[in-house]
Amino acid sequence: MTSDHARWISAFLDAQAAELDASENTLLAYGRDLKAFSDHLGQTDFANAVREDIEDYLVACDALGLAQATRARRLSAVKGLYRFAYEEAWRTDNPALKIKGPGRTKSLPKTLSEAEVDALLTAAQHHGRNAPDQRRNACLMELLYATGMRVSELVSLPVSAARGDPRMLLVKGKGGKERMVPLSAPARSALREWLDIRDRDEGLAKKETGTEPSKFLFPSRGKLGHLTRHRFFGLIKEIAVAAGVSPDAVTPHRLRHAFATHLLAHGADLRTIQTLLGHADVSTTEIYTHVLDERLKELVLAHHPLAKE
Repeated sequence: MTSDHARWISAFLDAQAAELDASENTLLAYGRDLKAFSDHLGQTDFANAVREDIEDYLVACDALGLAQATRARRLSAVKGLYRFAYEEAWRTDNPALKIKGPGRTKSLPKTLSEAEVDALLTAAQHHGRNAPDQRRNACLMELLYATGMRVSELVSLPVSAARGDPRMLLVKGKGGKERMVPLSAPARSALREWLDIRDRDEGLAKKETGTEPSKFLFPSRGKLGHLTRHRFFGLIKEIAVAAGVSPDAVTPHRLRHAFATHLLAHGADLRTIQTLLGHADVSTTEIYTHVLDERLKELVLAHHPLAKE
């Protein structure tokens, strides 16, 4: 990547962070996509690239076999960069303005049944090398399903948010936006049991080594100081195997989908679910109505007497 490219990308990402309050994950995704575009351009500066260069890049992405959603996202990053460059007067034109990408296919999010979630929650209570691990795993799974949190929000929860047997958790979401999510009785119970063990172990560590207690609910000795998303992703696969559920069907995000879909099936309204999930726009939440519609169709076709041949 040339120094010119690096300067443009850095300034664009700084603007996204400052003006749009973009999350760290969003900024990382923009950075990766724009670096791929930079690599394609080679020695051609962003300032001198033309529409044909961008279209050629899209053809190259297609030739690589990238998914339609990935190609659409990469074009979105390029469009954002040139829109920013035009507004900053770095260019007098916007070469990406009239380029139409592949669009995004609106596939329905895959979810889990209530029976599958019950099996996962039960398996989590007994999965782990020892009692502390089991209590932590049970707490992780109960909180994830009870609140619909993103995995990054879950693993980075501060322990201060869990003090005092709370009925609600304060969650910091995308762009630093905060929201309150209620806790179910099983989630509160799992949280209390984990806190007792966590505080005991943290206290012993301080007494024996002088280590200051962690500020995170799920501490780790890694550089982040808390359980990583990558480790939890692997952990949930292990729990799925123990529960007799296909590990291919289980991810942290699918439990988030299950939270929303099950709430909707039991009568919650879209605005409530939007607030609990931390969606900026209710149109994002509306996808769950289509998931429920598909499920109802399956039930009718499977059980209605007139649907049988």
